Amino acid sequence: MDELIAAAKKEGQLTTIALPHDWCGYGAVIEGFKAKYGIAVNELNPDAGSGDEIEAIKANKGNTGPQAPDVIDVGLSFGPSAKAEGLLQPYKVSTWDTIPDAAKDAEGYWYGDYYGVLSFLVNTDIVKTVPQDWPDLLADDLANSVALAGDPRVANQAIQGVFAAGLSGSKGDVAKAGEEGLKFFAELNKKGNFVPVIGKSASLAQGSTPVIIAWDYNALSWRDILKGNPAAEVVVPKTGVVAGVYVQAISAYAPHPNAAKLWMEYLYSDEGQLGWLKGYCHPIRFDDLAKNGKIPADLLAKLPPADSYAKAVFPTVEQQNASKEVISKQWDSVVGAEVAK
Repeated sequence: MDELIAAAKKEGQLTTIALPHDWCGYGAVIEGFKAKYGIAVNELNPDAGSGDEIEAIKANKGNTGPQAPDVIDVGLSFGPSAKAEGLLQPYKVSTWDTIPDAAKDAEGYWYGDYYGVLSFLVNTDIVKTVPQDWPDLLADDLANSVALAGDPRVANQAIQGVFAAGLSGSKGDVAKAGEEGLKFFAELNKKGNFVPVIGKSASLAQGSTPVIIAWDYNALSWRDILKGNPAAEVVVPKTGVVAGVYVQAISAYAPHPNAAKLWMEYLYSDEGQLGWLKGYCHPIRFDDLAKNGKIPADLLAKLPPADSYAKAVFPTVEQQNASKEVISKQWDSVVGAEVAK
């Protein structure tokens, strides 16, 4: 570690991409890394989606300047595909053995970092009957109300939102979830309930998107930011509870490879993992931390009840790839709603 820290400090900078400060507690995590190691963090395009991150690596293969990301944080299905395209370099952190095997590449090219489930964030000042499940989003009183937290053609969070709706519609049949999800959103759009913009805390507060489909950790974080103005509620739906694992990886073309490795060491340390938990994400080493009594009780108390997560489905990489292909490629033809950024 001493050698890695010295080499990283010599590089002097880390370039990240697509890390909004209110996502998963990243603001505090980034500040913690800077404070601990004195390395500057160059933050590119915080609102980018997973697909945009991959494109940024491709576009900057021969570029060692500030536009080339060192590290990425992407949806699970993007890890294996980026590895297959030769865009990643392997690295195994010192806590490697405590990351579940199912959530990492055996060769160290990508590794799960945290997970959450799709939820509804509801502005209860506007919405009086709070939706409890996916079919409820079709209610007459939700005209011009429901938004995804991303573009379902490129953003993992939005793709998984469509998939979750489809899993509910298909009664748990993962193979049909992509197709059923598109049908559901086509109906939502036809009815006039779907708002084709990227939902955020600001649009919820303004009332332009009173219901946002987002990862629970984003929804809970936005609820906190709003501080009751407006009042907001986070609901884990009764059916179609989809857990999404995100993964970390280092670019094969990282201009600051040692800073990138040190960043990974920090993220997978107890300190980094608890940083994500403070942002309402379930860190990938959650079970290991819990088993060793390292999770403060006040942190656990702020999460939704454990039984909300009991029905959570963790789609495999293959299942995610199949549904991603269906949803991202057929959104325009089936739903026909251009999601504005």
